[in-house]
Amino acid sequence: MKWLVFSDSHGSIDYMRQAVEAEGPDRVLHLGDMVRDGGKLQAIFPQLPMEQVRGNCDGWGSDEPEEKEVFFQDRRIWMLHGHTYHVKYGTGMVTSEARARGVDVVVFGHTHQPLCDWDGVWVLNPGTVSGMPRATYGVIELTEKGLSCRIEEIKRN
Repeated sequence: MKWLVFSDSHGSIDYMRQAVEAEGPDRVLHLGDMVRDGGKLQAIFPQLPMEQVRGNCDGWGSDEPEEKEVFFQDRRIWMLHGHTYHVKYGTGMVTSEARARGVDVVVFGHTHQPLCDWDGVWVLNPGTVSGMPRATYGVIELTEKGLSCRIEEIKRN
């Protein structure tokens, strides 16, 4: 089972579309900045399940929550954009909260800096899929070997 994680698309859906076509995921998580891009991607791939949270650039007009927990089979993933946990100043606060919640993975964006690290919990920031300065996304996979994550970069066509 494979999920793709996008954040900070900022009006660009081309790279998300390319990633979905290349990876063939079972679900997509969009971490905000701009949730309307997630809606556009959903229109292109209506059969593809998607979860979204709003980011700091999405404003109060969005119906999406600031954070949510979803299940990846029997694993819990905590989704948020990251600005409410001040991730631009480090991952300590969000990682500590993830451990306290007992989740298996925390996914957040906001910094535009890709990160995939094991710190007692998987900590995944997919970077930005906008292409500025480069287009990156995260992949969460669950196989018989267990749960893992990685960062991928989409090359410009």
